Amino acid sequence: MKIWTIANQKGGVGKTTTTVTLGGLLAKQGHNVLLVDMDPHASLSYYFGIDSEELSHSIYDIFANPSGLSDDKVLDCLCSSKLDSLFILPSTMALATLDRSMGNQMGMGLVLKKALKQIESQFDYVLIDCPPVLGVLMVNALAACEKVVVPVQTEFLALKGLDRMMHTMAIMGKMLGREFDTIIVPTMFDRRINAAIAAHKQLLLDYKEQTWMGMIPVDTRFRDASQMQAPASIVYPKARGVFAYQKLLNTLDSDD
Repeated sequence: MKIWTIANQKGGVGKTTTTVTLGGLLAKQGHNVLLVDMDPHASLSYYFGIDSEELSHSIYDIFANPSGLSDDKVLDCLCSSKLDSLFILPSTMALATLDRSMGNQMGMGLVLKKALKQIESQFDYVLIDCPPVLGVLMVNALAACEKVVVPVQTEFLALKGLDRMMHTMAIMGKMLGREFDTIIVPTMFDRRINAAIAAHKQLLLDYKEQTWMGMIPVDTRFRDASQMQAPASIVYPKARGVFAYQKLLNTLDSDD
């Protein structure tokens, strides 16, 4: 089971779009895929039409009782999607209370890793959509994964946010005694805008070794797909944005 975390400490850079589109591509290839929503705002859950506030189980249950984890308990929290092999572990607003209520408890940074271990025989890939805030949720997502995908909008304010994210991963790496296998993904690129071209050049100057050499273009099909509650890779397979994510997926898989 491969576990990839999609993270950035800046919001609005394409984390959920990246998670959903890559997940859809993997499911279309015949893999069993789990998408984990770690953001209390639950954008990933709502994308698939899941209102986690109305569910009897969500990812919060896993954190609320980490000592009682079993494969059945974790599987009970999952929701299905329109694709037979694509499942979602939904979020809930209650996750926002974790730092205050449980953040100082021993072992809270490894809850998600232990939960995924319980179901590793069920899935080929797990993609974790992170909140844009450093706290127990992002710590769990980073501790659980083998690879970190960092979407970065091609504009200068987003580059400043990237500096913060890379600093966070350096600190986390020291705490966990490991280096993160990181790939930075330029998103929302519009070649008609000079500022986007300049930001992309700066990104390559600052982080050439970690930055994917492709880019994800601005594509309205992503928004259209969200209204249909399905990955763009399924409903618009020939969209240019989907084509770009397929190239990214090829790179991610070839690195393993």
